[in-house]
Amino acid sequence: MSALDSLTLTAIPPEDEALRAPVRAFLAEALKDVPAHVRAKSWSGYDPEFSRKLGKQGWLGITLPPAYGGGGRSAFARYVLVEEFLNWGAPVGSHWIADRQSAPLVLRYGTEAQKQRYVPAICRGESYFCIGMSEPGAGSDLASVRTRATPNEAGWLLNGQKIWTTNAHHCSHMIALVRTSGTTDDRQKGLSQLIVDLKLPGVRVRPITDQSGDAHFCEVFFDNVQLDHDALVGAEGKGWEQVNAELAFERSGPERLFSSIVLFDQWAAWARTPAGRTPEAERLAGRIVCALAPLRAMSVAVTEKLTRGESPLVEAALVKDLGTGVEQLIPAAIADDLFSRPDGSVPLELLHTLDYVTQVAPSFSLRGGTREILRGMIARGLGLR
Repeated sequence: MSALDSLTLTAIPPEDEALRAPVRAFLAEALKDVPAHVRAKSWSGYDPEFSRKLGKQGWLGITLPPAYGGGGRSAFARYVLVEEFLNWGAPVGSHWIADRQSAPLVLRYGTEAQKQRYVPAICRGESYFCIGMSEPGAGSDLASVRTRATPNEAGWLLNGQKIWTTNAHHCSHMIALVRTSGTTDDRQKGLSQLIVDLKLPGVRVRPITDQSGDAHFCEVFFDNVQLDHDALVGAEGKGWEQVNAELAFERSGPERLFSSIVLFDQWAAWARTPAGRTPEAERLAGRIVCALAPLRAMSVAVTEKLTRGESPLVEAALVKDLGTGVEQLIPAAIADDLFSRPDGSVPLELLHTLDYVTQVAPSFSLRGGTREILRGMIARGLGLR
């Protein structure tokens, strides 16, 4: 059976669908004065106060055990929340990575002390994590990372560099994939994950300004950073297995479908008006909806596998790769539509939103694994290589 055969049509349970109404009411009030071009930033938008409000609602860590401050709900409950957050363009970047993958990783592999220390604060929206994977010269080839943690009497001495680390300049901690033994020739062997307090001496974070003017990607440098013994997450040398389990959470959710959805919704609303409606716009709307619908079904099916405790790496890579294509299609196709109109009477806010999404869209096929790496994984999963 291939990875494609393992995906079955799945319905979100009614008790989880019931979350939509209160979430929509909350977001309608919270975001009523936020313009579309700002909402389009959504999961890169940094707003710790908003994250704390979500924590008070019980909407962070909703799948995590109540003993650690979580909601004890299924992955479908989180799927509904995330889908609504993205559709409304909520600024969720503060807590995004901590809620999505750092807390589940600590709960799965961490010590009891690590669980008690980090997870409740994540559920309250008070602790923010970034992930240290990519490095200069390594990119998506994580097995070639060179950042090294050397054991010593005090714990671990960390040296090296990470790049493309989202929101590192706003985060308190990083979970970093580093080499703790061997050399880069050993590939997956000798890799471990460490929790790094980004306020420690020797840590330097440098934001990278992108072409849209945002600076949510960062370089992070480690110069003889002394970590305690309990910085190690899981077993030494098992980082490759752990990070791949973590990436299934990163690649499978609605965020791999809806990065451009605020733009699409705004354009579609205008295309329903007498000024914006044309046969060409109707065909484009149908094309995009027909692309999104099966991808959403696949994403929900992957979520169902996660609820069973599986690690659907290939299926998640497939959703991410195909979803990225649609995310990048939306701004390009909408630009073609808008600029082909002879009268040029397009709402200014729609143009502002299009401008922003167009500039950030190239990054969609880089974050979470490049298209080339993902397609290699998919080909192996389908038995094609």
